[in-house]
Amino acid sequence: MKVLLTGFDAFGGEPVNPAEEAVKRVSDNIRGAEIIKVIIPTVQTKSVQAIERAIEEHSPDIVISIGQAGGRFDITPERVAINIDDYRIKDNEGNQPIDAVIQEDGQAAYFSNLPVKAMVKHMNENQMPATLSNTAGTFVCNHVMYGILYMIDKKYPNMKGGFIHIPYMTSQVMDKKNTPFMSLEEIVRGLELAIEACVIYDKDIEAIGGEIC
Repeated sequence: MKVLLTGFDAFGGEPVNPAEEAVKRVSDNIRGAEIIKVIIPTVQTKSVQAIERAIEEHSPDIVISIGQAGGRFDITPERVAINIDDYRIKDNEGNQPIDAVIQEDGQAAYFSNLPVKAMVKHMNENQMPATLSNTAGTFVCNHVMYGILYMIDKKYPNMKGGFIHIPYMTSQVMDKKNTPFMSLEEIVRGLELAIEACVIYDKDIEAIGGEIC
């Protein structure tokens, strides 16, 4: 089994991106699965293009993209991506689309076909804070998740894919008082557990993962 793991470079004025730093440190082999690591630009179209090149080169069974969600307390596998780009800030090449459709022939939304609830359960059972998220935002993270699932829908029906958001890492919150963070070592461990769950579980589990509002 091959798992393509991608992480964004730094954006939004931050000197680092925990996604990039964590992806680089994830083990090369997890439960017998080969982990292929690629750093992608935080740029609207180029991000998905980089992932597609890696898919064509490596033919992975699973694609998981990692992104920073500053302000979140825990590691959050994403359930759904929506067909909209609506950027609050500019990406790394100055793109700032507003209410733009990502793919004209795509679905309004795509659900991850990863075992997202099993991923949360596996992390929690190993003392890692994790919850299921029902919004990947409307920035490049959602763009990439949607792009992966669109490719699965149109070109790679036997592939699984999705997205995981991670908190700030410790060094990023020195000037952000009262902001949640996680050590880089914990982020790496959490991602390895999430990947492990994807290897163990062919199908997702039935578990509560919803929200009241």
